[in-house]
Amino acid sequence: MQKIIALLALSLIPSTTLLAQDAVEKMNSNATPPPIVKPARDFLMLQFTYNNWLNKPDSVKVKSFNYGFNGYICYDFPIKKTKLSFATGIGLSSSVTYLNSQVIANTDTGALGASARFIPDTKGYKRYKFSTTYFQAPFELRYYSNTQNRNKAFKVAIGLQIGTLLGAHTKGLYSVEGTNVKDKINTKRYITPWNFAATARIGWGNFSVFGSYNLTPVFKDQLGPPITPMAVGICLTGL
Repeated sequence: MQKIIALLALSLIPSTTLLAQDAVEKMNSNATPPPIVKPARDFLMLQFTYNNWLNKPDSVKVKSFNYGFNGYICYDFPIKKTKLSFATGIGLSSSVTYLNSQVIANTDTGALGASARFIPDTKGYKRYKFSTTYFQAPFELRYYSNTQNRNKAFKVAIGLQIGTLLGAHTKGLYSVEGTNVKDKINTKRYITPWNFAATARIGWGNFSVFGSYNLTPVFKDQLGPPITPMAVGICLTGL
């Protein structure tokens, strides 16, 4: 009798196991599906930079603090199922450089042989700056350690910025009998019309350290000193 009962129990085990599996599968099918994660693609880039001029002659004197700002809207193209992507976009880049007891004689008179010359400041300017603005297109090869949430990921990017000159001017502030007077001269005659710069950034989440090195000089060939701009700063990304 005991053997018969044991045989019956063993024959029921497979059926019980199947019923348990069916119950688990039914519970899983009724569970809430995991949310779909759409990774941020760094559509927006804001860069705040410290600027400097390299390779400038000793006759060109600038102050220690100069700044710039770049703002871009980009589109990110993931490279298949890797942690790499390619991005490009459009935006604006501006830079401000303060001269130290000097001015730029760049009045656009149309005279042959004219050039942008750095001469001593004879008006006693409180501050005198040289500013440029470029319409730019950034190109980047990007790496993300976390493709599902790039706002919580290690990021590295290298790239190239290509820009066309929108405007350039000098502005000086001095005082006449206690009244502040501003001198402003707009001219693009001596400035390089196209700008190319190699870029790199590295960081975590929405914050990165950014750097760029120009492949083109500030002034056109033979119309100004051979000056190469560079910039370092922080980059904020999102969306």
